[in-house]
Amino acid sequence: MSLPHLFLFVGLPYAAILLFLVGTVQRYRNTGFKVSSLSSQFLEGRALFWGAVPFHFGILVVLLGHLIAFLLPGGTLLWNSSPVRLIVLEVTAFTFGLSTFVGLVALLVRRFTNPRVKMVTTRMDVALELLLLAQVVLGLWIALGYRWGSSWFAADLSPYLMSLFTFDPNITAVSAMPLVIQLHIIGAWLLIAIFPQTRLVHMLVAPLHYLARPYQRVIWNWDRAAIRNPETPWSEMRPKNN
Repeated sequence: MSLPHLFLFVGLPYAAILLFLVGTVQRYRNTGFKVSSLSSQFLEGRALFWGAVPFHFGILVVLLGHLIAFLLPGGTLLWNSSPVRLIVLEVTAFTFGLSTFVGLVALLVRRFTNPRVKMVTTRMDVALELLLLAQVVLGLWIALGYRWGSSWFAADLSPYLMSLFTFDPNITAVSAMPLVIQLHIIGAWLLIAIFPQTRLVHMLVAPLHYLARPYQRVIWNWDRAAIRNPETPWSEMRPKNN
């Protein structure tokens, strides 16, 4: 157990959690109305759809899988005791990981190629998406190169994570893991650390009440293609019904 391992797998996690808690409260108190994804859909929607949909579906399933393996390691290992169930779980996770990758690449291309979206892009947006992309690539690499990740996650990483929350860190297993897995773990802690200062914070105020509200129709009263075209001259006149 070396000093770098202690810093990366004990010091960094506690610092990340502290930054997450303090930063989230501070941002909500000071700029509560900006706790959102700062959507740019009104600037361009078609490419956003093909990026956001596979990204969000993929990342939600992948995160849910990690959370289940962490909270229910015994149940995960019991499920994986059947080879068929294990293969189904691994293939499903990899498929949604690919979905996350495709969606994220589409969002990056949109951000760097669309003039209007590029104008409202910040350095934090770029840093966040590149870090997310690195995490997804590492995750897919691990899924291909170190099979049955759900089992060794439940057996080795879950105890490590639980030891952090019980303030009795045990990094013996994680210190012996391959470098690519260690980088994936470090990347996760970095994402948690910068979470309050990024668009990811909108996860905490997701409009879940939309699922039960009455159906709402949205009608466009102007030519979306013309409005979103950077070459369209600006006009003081508000769009009118056709």
